[in-house]
Amino acid sequence: MIPLNLPEYTFTTRTVSGKTEIFDDIRKRFVALTPEEWVRQHFIKYLVIEKQYPKSLIAVEMNLKVIRRAKRSDIVVFGRNGIPMMVVECKAPHIKISQKAFDQVARYNMTFNVRFLVVTNGLEHYCCKIDFAASQYSFLDFIPDFQQIQQL
Repeated sequence: MIPLNLPEYTFTTRTVSGKTEIFDDIRKRFVALTPEEWVRQHFIKYLVIEKQYPKSLIAVEMNLKVIRRAKRSDIVVFGRNGIPMMVVECKAPHIKISQKAFDQVARYNMTFNVRFLVVTNGLEHYCCKIDFAASQYSFLDFIPDFQQIQQL
């Protein structure tokens, strides 16, 4: 896998039937190591280690319904009150971040109503803060840490 624009982390991997798997600390199981999963696992470690998000408040590939269709969000971060606060959409490094990715995470937010949306391909990271009262959003030039998302 290629290096990402995130700190380097150590992962537990294994090979089963010729396919590489990576251990997901949140789901507590091995999953197929795809390019998108490489980004997802790095971003989870980044949130937990660098940004101090509690592992217990992170959900991975959480099921949701968008216009009666079953979907799965890559990462959902909850506040200590159990209310979703951030949705992260991960793409493989070779996928250019486009309007399509932002539209996807915005559709997911129709279910979650979070204040922070993140889209990343591991090389580029975009974070958007939503102001529901003013019906507007703004892009941040950083990924907020756990304390900040509770205060911003």
